[in-house]
Amino acid sequence: MARPPQRSDPFGAFLASQALWREAEQGGEHAELSLQDINEIQLLLRGQSVIDWHRLALSSDEDVRRLLALNGLELGDPRDEARLADLRQQAVRYISDVLKLRLDDTIADKVPWVQLPRIASGKAGPHQRQACTLLKVMHILYHLEAREMRASLAISDSEIFSLVEESVTRMFDELRTAGVPVVEFSWSRKSKESQLTKLLLKKENNAARVFDRLRFRLIVRDPDDLVPTLRIMLHRCIPFNYVVPDQTVNTLIDLNSLKVHGDTSFDTDAGNRPLPGSNEFSGKSFHVLNFVADLPVRVDALLPHDHDERRGRVVFVLAEFQVMDKRTAEANEQGESSHAEYKRRQHQHVRMRLLREPRDG
Repeated sequence: MARPPQRSDPFGAFLASQALWREAEQGGEHAELSLQDINEIQLLLRGQSVIDWHRLALSSDEDVRRLLALNGLELGDPRDEARLADLRQQAVRYISDVLKLRLDDTIADKVPWVQLPRIASGKAGPHQRQACTLLKVMHILYHLEAREMRASLAISDSEIFSLVEESVTRMFDELRTAGVPVVEFSWSRKSKESQLTKLLLKKENNAARVFDRLRFRLIVRDPDDLVPTLRIMLHRCIPFNYVVPDQTVNTLIDLNSLKVHGDTSFDTDAGNRPLPGSNEFSGKSFHVLNFVADLPVRVDALLPHDHDERRGRVVFVLAEFQVMDKRTAEANEQGESSHAEYKRRQHQHVRMRLLREPRDG
C-alpha cells in the first residue's frame, strides 16, 4: 500500500487523514465489527437518517478524528478548526434562539470540540442528549452551507466528478493490494438519455432527484465478504451521516445477521418502518444492495485565490453505490433480471405514460 503523506493534505476528492492511513496500516479493515460499525451498517441497509439516532458509539478520540476526516475536516488544521467553531456557534444560536432549548455552557462552548462526539456516545443524561442535539444541527448546517457554496462556484460537475472517480478508484486499488476480496470495481456517469428516462418514470420530474448521475459498482468474492466490505467503505470514503435516507434498496443482506451485543438503545423510531424493497423495474430474481451517499469533496485546488475561508473547502456530490457478491452478479445477468430486460421494461413504461389517452367521462 502507498505510504501516507507526512501530514494530512487534500488527496484528490477526499482527505488523506493520518487516522485513515494508520487504520489501514494496522490491518483495521479486518477488525471485528464494533457497536458503532454495526449501527452505521444498519443505518445504510435500512436507509435511515442519523437525525433519528439517540446517540453515537465512538470509543476513542481516534474514532472522532477518522469521522471528521471522512467529512472533509481535520483536527489540527487551523482553518478546519475555525470552521468547526463557527458551525458550533451557529448551531448553539439556532437551538437557543429558534428552538428555545437550553444548552449547558459546558456543551455550548466550553468542552473542546473533539470531546462532543465522545459525550454523545456516553451514558444517557442531559449532557449526552445536548451533545447529540448540537452535533445534529451542526451536521445539517455543514451540508447546507456546502451546498450554497457549490452553487456559487464556477466549477463544473465534470471537474468534481473526475476528482471523486480518481480518488475512489485509487482507494479500491489500494484495498485490492491489501487483500480485500474485490472481484470487480467500475464506475460510470449516467447519460443524458438515461437521466431523461428516469425523470419520465418519476412522478416528481425534478432533475435534482436524479441521485445516480455518478455511479460506482463493486463486486466482492463471496456473500460473507459483503458486510466487512461495507465496513471498509464506511471507514475509508463514505461518511455514514451522509448516506441519503430512503434511497437504499437492499434485497441482498439479511439485517438479522448483524447482532448488537448487550445494547439495543440505538434503534430509532424509523427502524420500525418496512425495509427498503426492490426497484419496480428489476426482475423478481434480481438481488442487490444499492444506496446513495452525499460525498463531502475537498475542492482546494479548484477554489479561486480570493476564496473566503469561512465558507469552507468542501462541496457535496451525490453518488450511487451498487454492491453484490460474484455469484449474485452473475445470476442478475440471466433472463428477466438482465440489464437489457430492465431497460426494456423502463422504456415500455415511458411509452405507455407518454401515449396515455384521456379517460372517458
